Amino acid sequence: MATTAHTSKLGFDLTPPDADEMAHLTADLTPEESHILLDHGTERPFCGVFNGSKETGVFTCRVCGLPLFRSAAKFESGTGWPSFFAPVDPEHVKIVRDTSYGMVREEVRCERCDSHMGHVFNDGPRPTGLRFCMNSASMSFVPEGEEIPDRLERDDPQTV
Repeated sequence: MATTAHTSKLGFDLTPPDADEMAHLTADLTPEESHILLDHGTERPFCGVFNGSKETGVFTCRVCGLPLFRSAAKFESGTGWPSFFAPVDPEHVKIVRDTSYGMVREEVRCERCDSHMGHVFNDGPRPTGLRFCMNSASMSFVPEGEEIPDRLERDDPQTV
């Protein structure tokens, strides 16, 4: 059965990649990226390349390139992982109940490709009170002014 296309308010096609597209998108993942994104792993705190990042731009899904967070929503949480108080578009993230490791948490996944990004907690700053605690290995970064790569060649917008 074919999947019906769904476009976010920002104009990004949220239709999940098919098996061939996913194989192509994940072919260049490092073992660590694969473990985190596809096996729902996590990176060690204070080790991710984006934890201390102060550049202006957009953080995208490492697998499919969907924009997830603007740098303007990034804050220092002291947890050792890049933290954000809001996604670029709520439709771009999927929240799933996670009961692994004897805990109950809210897992954050990319809405389009279902890759694991991190977790969200209710102890963040205003205006949302949320802390999206992400793995650096789950994301790529596009500096302000540069075009967002259209990894799935779907004519997605080039900026957000």
